[in-house]
Amino acid sequence: MAIILDGKALAKKTREELKVKVDELKEKNIFPKLAVIMVGDDPSSKIYVRNKSKACEEVGIEYEEHLLDANIQMQVLLDLINDLNNREDVHGILLQSPIPKHLDINLAFRTIKPEKDVDGFNPINVGKLTLNQDCFVSCTPFGIMRMLSEYNIEIEGKHAVIIGRSNIVGKPMLQCLLNKNATVTVCHSRTKNLTELTKQADILVCAIGKPKFITGDMIKEGAVVVDVGINRNEEGKVCGDVDFETVSQKVSYITPVPGGVGPMTIAMLMNNIVKAAKN
Repeated sequence: MAIILDGKALAKKTREELKVKVDELKEKNIFPKLAVIMVGDDPSSKIYVRNKSKACEEVGIEYEEHLLDANIQMQVLLDLINDLNNREDVHGILLQSPIPKHLDINLAFRTIKPEKDVDGFNPINVGKLTLNQDCFVSCTPFGIMRMLSEYNIEIEGKHAVIIGRSNIVGKPMLQCLLNKNATVTVCHSRTKNLTELTKQADILVCAIGKPKFITGDMIKEGAVVVDVGINRNEEGKVCGDVDFETVSQKVSYITPVPGGVGPMTIAMLMNNIVKAAKN
């Protein structure tokens, strides 16, 4: 039976360590602060934002929220970002995605100063990750790497297969694993013979948003499986992209959903805010 990669417990430990760092910064009169921008009222985004504010409170990070109407013009968003860029009391800026279709999210990410880009989406941080330089790393891949490290899972020389090529998970995950000397294959909606590839994976990371898509017969015996998906099944229960029942019988390590990658994503956001304040 697989060992469960307990993201919830590791996130709690990480927050406790960060709280100590935040207290040390406050003694030097540095008060780490996150500004979150939300455009429109996407229900999932509201939940994510609430979780982020709760985590900030727990770690001792100051938090402010900017709620913008869904019908705003692009310039209003850019003006707000520039205002936050110029404020010395704000260390991290986070634009909650998705944003309404008429707005240019890439332009918004480019406008956030790289040193305040705690989500790791500014092209400067993306480029630095590619060059294996110090930067802010997108929080979900960063959380996964921290989890693999905590459980002493060997990455060097292993074949890692990522399913999904999003800018938020798939692409930065590729760079993180490559920087640790894994051999990496990225699969996506146009990939042929997917099962042939997943069966070769020593480490499989799945981020496609399809409930229970990966089943036990697609997995190599003893693999490490990281499930990034958060879906709802027919009964409305939260489940991942991986069919936990069949896959957990075959693998050495697996992340649960919920309680795996999700809590680590938010813990790494807290980590990035503390790093930004230190810098």
